[in-house]
Amino acid sequence: MTIHKRRERLDIMTSGLGRYGTYDATLDRIKGQGQGRSALGMAALMWISRTERPMHIEELREALGVKIGSRDVECDNIPSEKTLSASCLGLITIDTNSIVRLVHSTLQEYLRNNSEHFENPQSTMAEVCLTYLNFDSVNKLSHTLESAPTEPCFLQYASSYWGLYARNGLTKGVKSLALQLLRKFGGHISAKLLLRESFGAREERVWHSEKFTGLHCAAYLGLDKVATTLLERGCDADIADAWSRTPLIWAAGSGHEGMVKLLLGQTKVNPDSRDEDGRTPLLHATRGGHKGIVKLLLAQKEVNPDSKDDNGQTPLLCAARGGHEGILKQLICQKNVNPDPRDKFNRTPLSYAASGGHEGIVKLLLGRKKINPDPRDNFNRTPLSYAASRGHEGTVKMLLDQKKVNPDSSDNYNRTSLSYSAKGGHEGIVKLLLDQKKVNPDPGDKFNRTPLSYAASGGHEGTVKMLLDREEVDPDSRDNFNRTPLSYAAPGGHEGTVKILLGRKKVDPDSRDNFNRTPLSYAASGGHEGTVKTLLDREEVKPDSRDKDDRTPLSYATLAGHEGIEKMLLDREGVDPNSQDDDRRAECRVM
Repeated sequence: MTIHKRRERLDIMTSGLGRYGTYDATLDRIKGQGQGRSALGMAALMWISRTERPMHIEELREALGVKIGSRDVECDNIPSEKTLSASCLGLITIDTNSIVRLVHSTLQEYLRNNSEHFENPQSTMAEVCLTYLNFDSVNKLSHTLESAPTEPCFLQYASSYWGLYARNGLTKGVKSLALQLLRKFGGHISAKLLLRESFGAREERVWHSEKFTGLHCAAYLGLDKVATTLLERGCDADIADAWSRTPLIWAAGSGHEGMVKLLLGQTKVNPDSRDEDGRTPLLHATRGGHKGIVKLLLAQKEVNPDSKDDNGQTPLLCAARGGHEGILKQLICQKNVNPDPRDKFNRTPLSYAASGGHEGIVKLLLGRKKINPDPRDNFNRTPLSYAASRGHEGTVKMLLDQKKVNPDSSDNYNRTSLSYSAKGGHEGIVKLLLDQKKVNPDPGDKFNRTPLSYAASGGHEGTVKMLLDREEVDPDSRDNFNRTPLSYAAPGGHEGTVKILLGRKKVDPDSRDNFNRTPLSYAASGGHEGTVKTLLDREEVKPDSRDKDDRTPLSYATLAGHEGIEKMLLDREGVDPNSQDDDRRAECRVM
């Protein structure tokens, strides 16, 4: 009889076979209530189990209060929260954020798998959303608002998801309501809210777009049958919106193949139109990975398969970047397609494919004679550099097999592939690179940081060991800030790495950087007790050293509230608990 008892019972049933039977019985009880309560309870369960995002209680109440066929909101038809909860017989809960949820996760699974409890839920929900958006009071809302209105509550949800419900449940009634809305769509608040959901609230152009027509919307949402009627009524099939996007561009980018076929069948449609960024339907389809649509567009004589957008991106570049191997195969076979184009950053398809670890595409591209396996972009980075930094070992192997690839090239920051892979702790790649005769195992970058320095900073013990096994590697190298690998390992509390480094004779355990800070100072500041203990065990380490601000390890530990480290330091001889830094702050609290 209480929510607690119901939850308790549901938890017991979760692992049993009888829970579905219990849900059946509960739903029979809901259906056996008075006609009004029965309909309300089942409608609420339908919405909650099929919602596209968690619904606020006020959104759900307004949705349930919509009367199909009415012209405006009927406030008296909106159920109260109490009535709504009672009608569901405890199967729903409302959390502290006023979000409505099903009482147990297994109920969601049950309602999804037993659709017979709801008659045409997708079309019903589409009708509710569209009826709401066609209300007189909603039609009167200004479409030039600078931000989304907070009331009415169901407005944002209905605007964002009616199309999805309509696409999955397009009945005669839904189609009629959709056409009613789309006929006035450019000047309707829901157009702005739909675009806001798609582009994000910060996209300023959304709130000033007057040219996003009903046909643009139908193309974006994939409502083929609705679009057919709009075209029959004389809508311009090739009209451009505020972004210079045509319905075909919207359909191609959204992956609606049927809609693309419909639009390509219109005599006045330009299959190679460009939006304000210079992107064609083919480029949008490629970016989305819509292989079928790419095939349809490539079959059009007017389509340029090698067109560039304002960033110099071609469809082939986009296919390589997105890892769309099937699309890339279609494009690279086209007569007029450059297999090795460069965008405005001088990056090539191989560069993007290597960065993404798309081995199939990398292999395909390396098999082409006209492709440079070692191109440099504006940052002087190569495909090998990107693959190494991202940890794509298979791709690195393929690139290293190419004679023309320089395994030790450096970028604008003088960082090499080894440096990048060491930073990421990619041991397999580090080993592959160290096995290359031409690779310097201890290069300093623009800041004089070495691969060992980066590996130590990340606490990558395996990589640190591999690098230290090379005679050329200086275990105590200093960068432009006079920091050593040990100095970088200490702040992160990488105790294992610290011990490995301290095992080398040349490593100074009490080195000072440009700020006079020591590894102990950094470890104490970060609260890493194990690292602090390891450092304090070395005779060379001064536990009371001072940096440029006259602060000691104890000072850093105290200010950060690391009491365990405070105690360790105070137990050491020579540590003054009452000394002050330049700001005259006392070192420690009363212990």
